Amino acid sequence: MLITREANVRRVRVAIDGVVQGVGFRPFVYRIAQSCQLAGFVRNDSRGVLIEVEGAASSIDDFLRDVVVHAPPHAQVAHVLVQDLDPRRDTSVFRVEPSTHGAATTASIPADLATCDDCFRELFDPRDRRFRYPFINCTNCGPRFTIARGLPYDRASTTMAAFAMCAACRDEYENPLDRRFHAEPIACPSCGPRVTLRDARGAVIDTKNPILTAARSLYDGAIVAIKGLGGYHLAVRADHDPAVRRLRARKRRDAKPFAVMVSGVNEAARLAELGDEELHLLTSSSRPIVLLERKSRAPISANVAPRRAELGLMLPYTPLHHLLLDAVAAPLVMTSGNASDEPIAYRDDEAIERLGDIADLFLTHDRAIETRCDDSVVRVVNISGTRQSLFVRRSRGFVPQPIELPAAGAASILAVGGQIKNTICLTRGDQAVVGPHGGDLDDWMAFAAYAANVEHMERLTGATAAVAAHDVHPEYLSTKFAHEARRLRLIAVQHHHAHLAACLAEHGVHDPAIGLIFDGVGLGTDGVIWGGEILLGDLGGYTRIGHLRPIRMPGGDAATREPWRMACAWLAEVHDGALPERPESLREHVTEAQWARVHRLAANGSTPITTSVGRLLDACAAICGLAPRIAYEGQAAIELEAISRGVHAEPYPINVEAIDDSILIDPRPLVQNLERDVAARRPVEEIAASVHGGLVYAGLLGARAAAHRTGVNTVVLSGGVFQNVLLLEALSDALVRDGLRVLVPRRLPPNDGGLSYGQAAVAAWRENHHVSCDPGSSR
Repeated sequence: MLITREANVRRVRVAIDGVVQGVGFRPFVYRIAQSCQLAGFVRNDSRGVLIEVEGAASSIDDFLRDVVVHAPPHAQVAHVLVQDLDPRRDTSVFRVEPSTHGAATTASIPADLATCDDCFRELFDPRDRRFRYPFINCTNCGPRFTIARGLPYDRASTTMAAFAMCAACRDEYENPLDRRFHAEPIACPSCGPRVTLRDARGAVIDTKNPILTAARSLYDGAIVAIKGLGGYHLAVRADHDPAVRRLRARKRRDAKPFAVMVSGVNEAARLAELGDEELHLLTSSSRPIVLLERKSRAPISANVAPRRAELGLMLPYTPLHHLLLDAVAAPLVMTSGNASDEPIAYRDDEAIERLGDIADLFLTHDRAIETRCDDSVVRVVNISGTRQSLFVRRSRGFVPQPIELPAAGAASILAVGGQIKNTICLTRGDQAVVGPHGGDLDDWMAFAAYAANVEHMERLTGATAAVAAHDVHPEYLSTKFAHEARRLRLIAVQHHHAHLAACLAEHGVHDPAIGLIFDGVGLGTDGVIWGGEILLGDLGGYTRIGHLRPIRMPGGDAATREPWRMACAWLAEVHDGALPERPESLREHVTEAQWARVHRLAANGSTPITTSVGRLLDACAAICGLAPRIAYEGQAAIELEAISRGVHAEPYPINVEAIDDSILIDPRPLVQNLERDVAARRPVEEIAASVHGGLVYAGLLGARAAAHRTGVNTVVLSGGVFQNVLLLEALSDALVRDGLRVLVPRRLPPNDGGLSYGQAAVAAWRENHHVSCDPGSSR
């Protein structure tokens, strides 16, 4: 077809960056250019997508509008640069050209996408040549980030480069009007990856249908390691209690909840309560684990999520998952393929080595995973009448989608995150790329994975960092990495300022705000372990204007693992330092000698001091007899929240008063009432509800006092404690009723998973303003 011309001819070059590779952007441009009767070309480059079009000026205007307004659903257009060129009297047909590789890489790889509806239909269509093929995909779905090795995002830069396309796949791949045009993971049974079933030692099991054989074993109670998009899962039938117990014992995971994969929405609704927002999250292309209220008679093992009111459910997100769930016809526990505290296994050989003592079988395949990536976890919360999602963990399905910064940094920044729930963040201009969940860095495997992840994320983003932003805690391994691993300008960011800044930055707020940062642990500038803070700050700095009453942490980190220690410390505090009576609820867990020894630690002044709300909740839970020793981070507070659901009780009193120039939150009245009610054997559900009500009222009074003192009416709620839905919802409602504006994290978790983004936002501001101030100073 020759392009007709009118007198007013225009030629433009259009450079588009953002998430525009691997999401069907080039065939989308091709179709628009054809409909507008334009000549020219489109191609991927290291920055994104480059387009040149020539034709009637009015058609060019239509094209430029449609390219941005009607972009593919999974694309994220960040910037569009249009440059006029001299017309060439080009009458050729618009074409898709091969990708070009430049020195500067700024394109963004898309996140992994769940199997789309079209591929799902083909998967179960006996007439389709990909019938029951476990790696079916198209430009609208399939692996992306986890198979990418570099940019531009082309097949040669992915782990699919090992598979040569057959003629039929090649025809689809090269046809701009086909749904699989340049779908880089394209494959079929003739030319693509294959599934294999192996035993616990890694030996191949001879079977014609590995998925069906694995499904039968799962149905009979076996533990099967399954290779997913970002690593291995360990799977058992969720309704098979002996199998769930066996998995807990082998994985050394005594209490932390397991996620459950169900075949579809109907099965999810049979197990848990589903609202519109929950349904949207479950069925989205990101396919996260969604925390849902469990139905009382849900037919699954009580050991899937012991002592929890919620279930973490997800739908299948790969064709292999769909085929397996279809064959098993039962919900499956799908928990990360690791032993307790280790990173998820994602290489085949390491999976056999690390999981061979846990799994009975391995359902694996020969498509390599380039980047490990755990499942994302979200829940729905009601913030001032609006139901919205809240991340617990942001990883597969969302990483590496860029998040905007309020202003571009003067240099690329590597923000190294914290010690637990670690993520890293790399910046390019006004875009920040937060990496996948890296877990806790205490384990040497996790730290080795962390260091490798930094290098890999730099390669994928093309960012060459000149600045490292890190926590002020000198013993965090992430801080040590920033100091020792590279020669970069260092910017230290106080832990709770990073939480405040992360929320402000994602909302694009430049003005100062009051931060109620309720957290577990974070080193303060005075050497105290902060965690119950009222800050006044913006991206550039902060002033600490209030906090929870300080108290000793008997045994330091041991008090985090054994909440009964904090119970002893707080009870001693309300008894003027005297040895408190050991609560009856703790007597079977703690000996009299242990109680007295910990009291001496709290009294002698040799243990750390904390203002942590997280440790206060631990103490309250332990006094109630809940989780005196924990198996996972936050367990005591989580169990306290779980038994409070749906219970109404009068709040316990907490004093909030001005002491000198600071606002002091004093929970001693709460602890006194708690001790009394436990001794009187008041129902523990009511006690827990009164604890939560007291903290909500204290937060309201603290924010009200801060707003009155500063004249600032915006309040940020962040920090790990605000994963507690009861506290978050009730406090945000109370603050709004009080006339205050409330901001909560939306695109990142309130816990330490959002810390690196906050560090990056602070560092970018300081770089732009040439500020190198002490992180604890007021500006």
